[in-house]
Amino acid sequence: MARKSSVERANKVTGGFATAQKNIVIQYGNKERNADELLNLIKADALAKGISEADFDKIDVYVKPEEQKVFYVVNEDINGSIDF
Repeated sequence: MARKSSVERANKVTGGFATAQKNIVIQYGNKERNADELLNLIKADALAKGISEADFDKIDVYVKPEEQKVFYVVNEDINGSIDF
């Protein structure tokens, strides 16, 4: 038990998984996109549709590389898609 507590304290001090730098890349065929790039494209598309920056509370993203599309839902209400 003492060992587990030491590991938990160390993770809190150093950050562990929650604060680790992450990079997610989706590859399909000869294309690849990282998560930040997709989120920036989604944000631009949603802003162009009239959603204001302050209105973003939740974004659900569905990557469908076989269709060359990324679908998104903002605030469980507004649907959109961008090209992969």
